[in-house]
This record gives sequence, C-alpha cells and structure tokens, in this order.
Amino acid sequence: QVHFMESGGGLVQPGGSLRLSCVASGTEMSRYLMGWYRQAPGKQRELVASFIRDNGIKYADSVKGRFTISADNAKNTLYLQMERLKPEDTAIYYCTATNQLPRHWGQGTQVTVSS
Repeated sequence: QVHFMESGGGLVQPGGSLRLSCVASGTEMSRYLMGWYRQAPGKQRELVASFIRDNGIKYADSVKGRFTISADNAKNTLYLQMERLKPEDTAIYYCTATNQLPRHWGQGTQVTVSS
C-alpha cells in the first residue's frame, strides 16, 4: 500500500526558512512525477512545486525563486526547501505522486508563517 509521510513543518517568522520532507513507503518514488501541494484554510488545494516530464520542474508563480523541490531516490524521500517565507505561505503541505491514479495523500505537515 502506498503511503506518504510529510514532516518538517512548524511555526516560523516571515522571512524565515523551513525544509519539508516526504518519505514514501509501498512504492518507489522514482517511478512517479512527485510534487508538493498545499491547502490553506478556506481555500482549495493547490500545486506548489512538481517534477514534470523531460526532467523538468514546475513551480507556482507565488513561490518561484523562494522554494526548491528536490528528491533523494536512494532514501525514497522528497524535499521542499522554503526560503523567505511569507504569511500567505501558511497552509498544510502535502506530497503526492502527480501522475498516479488514484492519488495518495499523507496527513500533511502544517506550516505557519507569523510574527
């Protein structure tokens, strides 16, 4: 059974940094195009960053230049390095295999940006 476990969230001041991790079990992450999504209170879940075909990467306009997605296939782990965080980055962050159906979602990790 496919399972994703996100971690690394927390409370950080505006301008701060966090590194999120997502460990996969029940599947090899390298088989899929992995990505990070987030869902803020009262809003729909949105794509933050994702690997795409031909070794590409896609970022939401709101995080370009601040967030970096990476993966360590040997550890079956996906990362999201977040820099210069803003209050509007506050959300629950999830990882998923974007080209896998049905989609599998973990519990997510809460990121709160506040002074």
